[in-house]
Amino acid sequence: MFSANKGTADFTESRIDIKKLSIGIVQARIIEPITNALAQACKAELIALGVREKYINHVIVPGALEIPVALQAMAEKTKYDALIALGCIIRGVTYHFELVANESGAGVSRVSLDYKVPIANAILTTENLEQAIARKTEKGRDAARVAVEMANLMEAI
Repeated sequence: MFSANKGTADFTESRIDIKKLSIGIVQARIIEPITNALAQACKAELIALGVREKYINHVIVPGALEIPVALQAMAEKTKYDALIALGCIIRGVTYHFELVANESGAGVSRVSLDYKVPIANAILTTENLEQAIARKTEKGRDAARVAVEMANLMEAI
């Protein structure tokens, strides 16, 4: 599998105090071994980047389709600098794969645009469990880095 070269963000010149960054995480419970690993990697990376654990609010919803409404509830509070969506949709496991993948992704984007809050979308969409296992840790870390980078960018704009 090819990996995208996403470059490296430089957080040393951050415009915001990363230690005071407030991050909301919404995790889907379905396919819990994968989503738990996503969440663990994401939170560990946030802390490694300097986000304080007390400023990380992590909630769990039943599935990917429920992620957008929880993100919306968080966005309405306007206390979050960035949000993170964590989930897993597997074609071989999820009967209505295309519907769940499309609607959850569209919902995440809609919340981000409507509330002008950056959302790192780490809802995995894979063909099988093996692909999900291979991606879970790196995608969790990526979501943390994207959230911090986008919060910084939004502050700079």
